[in-house]
Amino acid sequence: MLKLALGPILYYWPRAAVFQFYEAVAATPIDIVYLGETVCSRRHEVRLADWLSIAEQLEAAGKQVVLSTQALLESGADLTTLRKITGNGRIAVEANDMGAVHCLENQVPFIAGPHLNIYNPPTLELMAQAGAQRWVMPLEMGRDGLALMQEGRPSAMETEVFAYGRMPLAFSARCFTARHRNLPKDDCQFSCLEYPDGLLLQTRESAPFLILNGTQTQSALVYSLLGEMPQMQALGVDVVRLSPQSEHMADIIAAFDRVRRALPAPSSSVPELAQWMPSQACNGYWYGKPGLDQVGSVA
Repeated sequence: MLKLALGPILYYWPRAAVFQFYEAVAATPIDIVYLGETVCSRRHEVRLADWLSIAEQLEAAGKQVVLSTQALLESGADLTTLRKITGNGRIAVEANDMGAVHCLENQVPFIAGPHLNIYNPPTLELMAQAGAQRWVMPLEMGRDGLALMQEGRPSAMETEVFAYGRMPLAFSARCFTARHRNLPKDDCQFSCLEYPDGLLLQTRESAPFLILNGTQTQSALVYSLLGEMPQMQALGVDVVRLSPQSEHMADIIAAFDRVRRALPAPSSSVPELAQWMPSQACNGYWYGKPGLDQVGSVA
């Protein structure tokens, strides 16, 4: 049976909200929980000691915990934090840049995150030789590319697929949320706290286009592969990743859990999921089409 993973929180939430969120997560059927700040090192509401405390609580609830590293490091302080995470000595780590891979290489098994750009079997083999035990498929890869990767996958390597949430598309040294408020990055006044699911950017026709999330740009539409879970299982996928949002996360986890346990048909669960999504669904990348496309009905 497919395992369910909850990715790291990509937004900036108050400390109390983070602890309340994971207290609720502990009671869900999620199997794996990724923790940590992956977007911006200025986000200090929750520090490494707090993440480790949350990890203990989740492990006590029977969850497998992984610490995620930042995708774009910009300072010596970021590097110090990276070394603390990769050298924690107890909890598995998701490497989101090659610096993290080098810190973990041949030291402890790790998860090769979605930002490492693993698009072909030779690259996957290099990750396996460095000690990766699981890899996360890049967001832009579709089922046909995944099928080829699965054919050449190293024998002990697990595969994880991002299957729900607004897609992280790009990172920048600039903070677009601060820029929106005419603030410099170094004096951003922690503007991201005001947007628990990111800041919506629309086209001139008022259509949802992107989400500004500090130094990260996301899709405005919500990538959802709930209806494609049977396809993933047929391809030998081991783990399905859901990305946190500020509301209705327990309901979303429950919907994916019901489908993986084959309680309803996926076709009946997809419309149910739509009521909890912050925007319309898309699944184009999975089918080799533009990411904004939606193949099949969601109603």
